[in-house]
Amino acid sequence: MKTKKRILVCPLDWGLGHATRCIPVIHELQRQGAEVVIAADKRPLELLKQEFPQLQFIVFPGYEIAYPENVSMVFKMAFSVPKILRKISEEKKFLKKIVQQEKIDGVISDNRYGLGITDAPTVLLLHQLMIKSPFGESLLHQITLNYVKQFSFSWVPDFPGENNLSDDLAHQYPLPDNARFVGALSRFSSFPQNEKAEKKYDLSVIISGPEPQRTVFEKLIVQQVSNLPQRTLVVLGKPENKEKKERIGNADIISHLNAEQLFSAISASELVLTRPGYSTIMDLAVMQKKAIFVPTPGQTEQEYLGNLYHQKKLHLCVKQDELNVAKAIEQVSAFNGFSEFSETELLSENVKEFLVSC
Repeated sequence: MKTKKRILVCPLDWGLGHATRCIPVIHELQRQGAEVVIAADKRPLELLKQEFPQLQFIVFPGYEIAYPENVSMVFKMAFSVPKILRKISEEKKFLKKIVQQEKIDGVISDNRYGLGITDAPTVLLLHQLMIKSPFGESLLHQITLNYVKQFSFSWVPDFPGENNLSDDLAHQYPLPDNARFVGALSRFSSFPQNEKAEKKYDLSVIISGPEPQRTVFEKLIVQQVSNLPQRTLVVLGKPENKEKKERIGNADIISHLNAEQLFSAISASELVLTRPGYSTIMDLAVMQKKAIFVPTPGQTEQEYLGNLYHQKKLHLCVKQDELNVAKAIEQVSAFNGFSEFSETELLSENVKEFLVSC
């Protein structure tokens, strides 16, 4: 007789952020006695295998949408709509087979909109209820709501009220009836935050995101930091090459660090340079670190969040084609970084509610 609820966790394959913010969710599911099965693809699959080697994994094909090098992301996404809709339809069928074959009791989907099935209770994890766009934001919001309503629950990784992280992305409109705030979902939440680490690096650079922009960013960063006098760490965001490490000038360049290793490295760093992806923002908020943000060109959400925190004088935001790392290090002293966010039981409470429904 089965005693544990079997929960399938499925992150989207665009960058590593959707996978990293599933880490605290998986830990909480395990803490509350659930048996977790992970369904992912490519780099998110490799990352989660390293974090949870004891769990069962299923290859769940991703959307395979790449960020363009020289074309607006908005137009790229517009041309990709037929492919995305086809993938959403395919993943719904694929999920139904998994639920039946693996005897899954519940499903948690991070930004996979096609996993709102009726075969089991489902959760859609998303922070972007309002998708930033130069046009049609109201229409995009309504389309998003239509998908949200197909799930039993939707979890928003943010805080209610004014002291929040996502601003318009989750707070512009009233939450749908099935939506709940679950606090900041950081892979670093379980590590001690108050211990003062001995400084090892002046700057840590975290590179992530879908190709080809991840590689474009990597080349730009490596070229600039190789001449810096500051001691620098560059993490390339390539978990499939976890053993690769080299030294260029004063920079240590490493392919990947697991959550514990990355937490230690950031703790020992004076400053972080990274994309303002939402999962990265949650990590920095938990650690109360100051950052230089370089949005992915044409990625409207990152551009919005980077400019938001720049205007609030929290973090410096620089366009990729204007990035001068040495100059940015000097400018960032005028910014304050994140203040402390209160710990909450929001995730624990919502996981409990979900498991009861399974």
